[in-house]
Amino acid sequence: MAMAALRREGRRFAPLISPRPITAVRSSPLVPTHEDEGPIGVRYISTQVVRNRMKSVKNIQKITKAMKMVAASKLRAIQTKAENSRGLWQPFTALLGDLPSVDVKKNVIVTISSDKGLCGGINSTSVKISKGLRKLNSGPEKETKYVILGEKAKAQLVRDSKKDIELVITELQKNPLSYTQVSVLADDILKNVEYDALRIVFNKFHSVVSFMPTVSTVLSPEIVEREAESGGKLGDLDSYEVEGGETKGEILQNLAEFQFSCVMFNAAMENACSEQGARMSAMDSSSRNAGDMLDRLTLTYNRTRQASITTELIEIISGASALEG
Repeated sequence: MAMAALRREGRRFAPLISPRPITAVRSSPLVPTHEDEGPIGVRYISTQVVRNRMKSVKNIQKITKAMKMVAASKLRAIQTKAENSRGLWQPFTALLGDLPSVDVKKNVIVTISSDKGLCGGINSTSVKISKGLRKLNSGPEKETKYVILGEKAKAQLVRDSKKDIELVITELQKNPLSYTQVSVLADDILKNVEYDALRIVFNKFHSVVSFMPTVSTVLSPEIVEREAESGGKLGDLDSYEVEGGETKGEILQNLAEFQFSCVMFNAAMENACSEQGARMSAMDSSSRNAGDMLDRLTLTYNRTRQASITTELIEIISGASALEG
């Protein structure tokens, strides 16, 4: 009865058997069999290859989850500093204003980016905004230079604007950012460039999944005085009383330097928050994609394993039927 049941199962699986000759015993380990070649017209994947791929995807998923947790920890530490730094530059905006459309001859675009990748498109966005500002402020008698903070913006701008790069500063976030550190960098920038307007490009942090590309403008003391005399938005600057023996030019010089350092500190903190938030989102998306890929690989592995078992079962049944017949 057992042999009859085997014959019935053999007739049941007969349509699935390929027309190639069937050997019940492998004559040599180098001779390909159904398990090695797979069905005709079907690309065969060995279970070992699928297992190795599943293992690598699991390792990648562990890495992306760990990177998400690290980014979340850094974000919590930086976010408080970023929110507190907003109170530094707001008084300057109320006093001196923020004039992005001011027409000057010498423009310096300060592009703030990250030194590391895997954080979405925040660096590409800053570079696009910087290139757009350069086009808007270009002209026959105008000069536009770049000051770059971060490796990622440097790698993109050096391709087509290498001659316009005045200064490059990297590894800004190697150590925790402080106002003292940023003010020293701001002082170095002011000593090495000549400007009428400094345009700081950065990403303003809103939430983990949202950041806004922002441009802040810092004018030189001469341009501030010119705008005040022309009666524009800075026309009420003379209404303030000044105590001490400093002249108006010295006061404007000190205000411009202090404003630039405050705006730079806020921009660096906001961009660092945006970087960590974007990295969290990117790593979360990568972890989900790794999970989806792992599900598909598991399904492929189970199908391949089942096909191998079914093929071997058919070979046993067919061999038993051949021996009886």
